[in-house]
Amino acid sequence: MAETFRFTLPNGLRVIHSYNPVTSMAVVNTVYDVGGRDEAPDHTGMTHLFEHLMFGGSVNIPDFDGPLQSAGGTSNAWTSNDFTCFYDIIPAHNIETALWLESDRMLSLAFSDKALEVQRSVVVEEFKQVCLNQPYGDMGHRLFGMCYPAHPYGVPVIGRDFADIEKTTQEDVRRWFNAHYAPNNAVLSIVGNITPERVRELVWKWYSDIPCREIAPRLYADEPPQTSPRLTETAGDVPRTAITIAYPMGGYKDASYVPCDLITDILANGRASRFYRNLLMPGKHFADIDASILGTEHPGLLLINARLLNNGPEAEQEAIGAITAEITRLCQEGPDCRELTRCVNRLESERTFSMMNQLQKAQTLAFAELHGESPEAILPRYRAVTPSLIRDTAAEIFLPDRANTLIYRPI
Repeated sequence: MAETFRFTLPNGLRVIHSYNPVTSMAVVNTVYDVGGRDEAPDHTGMTHLFEHLMFGGSVNIPDFDGPLQSAGGTSNAWTSNDFTCFYDIIPAHNIETALWLESDRMLSLAFSDKALEVQRSVVVEEFKQVCLNQPYGDMGHRLFGMCYPAHPYGVPVIGRDFADIEKTTQEDVRRWFNAHYAPNNAVLSIVGNITPERVRELVWKWYSDIPCREIAPRLYADEPPQTSPRLTETAGDVPRTAITIAYPMGGYKDASYVPCDLITDILANGRASRFYRNLLMPGKHFADIDASILGTEHPGLLLINARLLNNGPEAEQEAIGAITAEITRLCQEGPDCRELTRCVNRLESERTFSMMNQLQKAQTLAFAELHGESPEAILPRYRAVTPSLIRDTAAEIFLPDRANTLIYRPI
């Protein structure tokens, strides 16, 4: 990996930069340490709404996209339960345009009544399209609500209900912005054909005068330990039965996080995985089956998602039994060295190639900075995992009393 340079402005903005002289482009990536976990239980969806509002104009610039596109750039954003990310891809010689735009909306939004009205409508329609008018669209609400009865992760990022967005006022918007969108709550990562000296010069020029603000504290605790299995059954206009089994696991900094990530690769990543060879290929029970982790900062979930070939109670029990047999075998025997090595090698290959993409690299650098770690330290954590650690972690995770099962049937 190319050498990275870091510095922090007096207002608390953390900056990380990687110089790439062989490209003509640059990426400006801003991550704010705010997500769905920061929302009030009675007013959800604010983070996602703000993802839209941040493109609605700022104090000195009424149109964010216009100047960026005139400079040959593009922009986009995404929101999670933990973070909000905005990024711009632009010719390197025009990078000052992106820094000007991003710094001005960090300074203050325009708080336009028209922008709020438009974006409220857009987000409400997105909620209806994604969650209400799409097969399995409400699975996230049902699953996370079951798994997190106390923690904010129980509500998907898009919000609990579109009524929460409809009632958002200008006062709510100002309060949310002032509590979270500040230089001392953000990481700015820059990758591309721009020297460290030029990055420092431009960042100081456009960001150093933005005042830091008091960030709203996080006043919730982690979800209490689960002591008994949970089951939710529902039905909708869907083509086939879907089953999700979710098991609580540690958050990003927990010692079990990396083994859990590798467990899902062993089970379901690629045609050599156990689920593919033993459950999908025989063609008896499953139309599709996968395993993944949420990848969250607080304790998260290890998910097994399956869609069945056949409907009905017998097919459901056979499918759950087949999944249980596979995870039980992993808990008892663990993987062999070759199986684990293949997964680690595949992960290393995917990561190496992804870092050739400037946007992916900028986001990797930003999150390493947020986690207080070096990007080079991530892969060694995976290489250090042993087959016995996989076995022991699986035995701790896949406990029957910790299973959260959602069965979604056709009407």
